[in-house]
Amino acid sequence: MLLIIGKEYCKIDSNGRFKFPVALKKQLETDDNRFVIRQSIYAKCLELWTYESFSAEVEGLQKMLNPYNKGDREILRNLTDGNIVELDSNDRLLIPTEQKSVLQKSKEIVLQSTGKFIEIWDRDLYQEMNAQTANMSDRVDARLGNGTLVEAHDGDIS
Repeated sequence: MLLIIGKEYCKIDSNGRFKFPVALKKQLETDDNRFVIRQSIYAKCLELWTYESFSAEVEGLQKMLNPYNKGDREILRNLTDGNIVELDSNDRLLIPTEQKSVLQKSKEIVLQSTGKFIEIWDRDLYQEMNAQTANMSDRVDARLGNGTLVEAHDGDIS
């Protein structure tokens, strides 16, 4: 299973390309230079998936969703709406034209890993989002602090 960790700041050139950071590239489990970029359904950012991870995600969705159910088909269509991009010879990725608008003509972006994929944020929007979620302790406590994780690992803790 792929696990990507890190946050990197990058500049976008006039053609919409950015240099993929070496620190993130080293974590990829494959020599496949293909990625999928899609717009997030949760935030004003893009998601960058390895092609392999995105394929596995789509396969899982296809198993869970019924293509003959209108609602399921709409979910599948939205979650698989992405573009395949490849690293060029200089390790740059080109953000597709229709997805550049999410980045608000930014010259600087933030690549923030989520473990499974990388979010691509306009730098200003990223800073706004971080300011709004600066105090995550209440949410973390409500979601994870109920003892579930501690109980699951009681035998492992000395």
